Amino acid sequence: MPLLAIFCGLLVLSAVLAYAQHALASPVYTILGNWVRWALFAFFLANAAVYFESDRPVWLWLATGFLLWPLLETMYSWLAIRALSLSTIPLFPRFMVNHTNDTWPNQPRFIALRDWLREEKFTHVQSLKADLPDGPPLRVSVFNDAEAHIRLQLQFNPQPTGNVVLSAVFTSITASGARLVTDNVYLPFGGFYPAAWEVERHPWLRSPERLMCRHLRRLAGRPELLQPITDEPIAELNQQQLALERTNTENGILFPRSQHEEHGILTWEGRYRVWKEAWLLSYFGLPRRY
Repeated sequence: MPLLAIFCGLLVLSAVLAYAQHALASPVYTILGNWVRWALFAFFLANAAVYFESDRPVWLWLATGFLLWPLLETMYSWLAIRALSLSTIPLFPRFMVNHTNDTWPNQPRFIALRDWLREEKFTHVQSLKADLPDGPPLRVSVFNDAEAHIRLQLQFNPQPTGNVVLSAVFTSITASGARLVTDNVYLPFGGFYPAAWEVERHPWLRSPERLMCRHLRRLAGRPELLQPITDEPIAELNQQQLALERTNTENGILFPRSQHEEHGILTWEGRYRVWKEAWLLSYFGLPRRY
C-alpha cells in the first residue's frame, strides 16, 4: 500500500509540473519533471512486481527501475540526436531581418520584461528571425545599453506546446578583442567556441535581471576598457554563426558541408558531446564546462 501511495503521489506531482511547464515554459520545471518521471518509472515497476506477486524483494525492483530508466532514455536520446544529425535542420541557422513586428509575446511576464528594459536604458536595435524546417521561426530581439558596451539578445524559442522559452545572451567586447558572453540558453551545445570567446552559461538563472547582474560582475573583474558594439545585429549574428560552424568543423564536431549528405551533420564525437550535455542539462541544469 505505501508503494501505491507513493506512486500516486508522484503521478500527481508529475501532472502538476507538466502543467506548470506548459503555462510558464521554464526549464526549471522540466528538470524537476525529469527527476519525478525517473522515480515514477521505478515505483511503477515495483508496484507491477507486487501486483504480479513476484518473489523478488521490492528494493530490487526499485533499484532495477532506477538503473533501467537512464538506459532507456539514453537509447531514445541517441536516436533523437542521430535523427537531428541526418535532418535538414541547421545547427547554426542564418538570420534575416524580421519586419513583421511579431517578436514580442503578449504575456504579462514579457510585458514586465519590456518595462525593465526601459528602466535599464536598453534600446531596441533590431528584430531578427531564422526560419526552421517544419516549425515556427526562431525569433531574436537585439538591444544595446546606453553606452553600447552590452548587447542583449533575447531569443524566443518556440515550443511544441505553443508556448515560448525565453533565453537571454549578454555580450561585451574588451579592447583586447575578447568576447565575454553570459547566457542562460538551455539547449545543449556540445561543441567548441572560437578562441577569443569567453562564455559562461547559467541555465538556472531564468531572470534576465539576475543574469545581467552576473554579467556585470564578470565585467567588474576585467578592468579592461570595453569597445562599443556598433555592428548591425544581423551581420554580427550571422558572422557568429559562421564562426561557430567553422570552429566546430575544424575541431571534428561537425562534418564538412560536402559530407553532410553521406554522413550527416554531427561526427560521432559531436553526437557524444551533445548527448552528454543534454543529460547534464536535463537532470542538473548544468552545461558542460568550457
